[in-house]
Amino acid sequence: MAMRRFYNEIKGLKVKEVPDHVKPMLSLDFVKKSLQKGLDNYHAKYIQTSSIDPLYHVCFGGMIFSYLVALPEERRHLEHQQHAKEHGGH
Repeated sequence: MAMRRFYNEIKGLKVKEVPDHVKPMLSLDFVKKSLQKGLDNYHAKYIQTSSIDPLYHVCFGGMIFSYLVALPEERRHLEHQQHAKEHGGH
């Protein structure tokens, strides 16, 4: 949704105008305000309505995070296993 809005904003601009349009969006203040607005919207949508969705978000987010943290080790393990199979060792 945000990407669509951003695309629609820059769609009508000329190439030389894009950096001047994007530069204020990269400031620390703009990022803080955007993050605060997103958290306020999340709070209004899920917390104030006593929804169970935040619990799901934490559970699924935790599973995804743990998978991503363990992924490099699993890939090394599989590469080692393939290498051992190819060379008939260990």
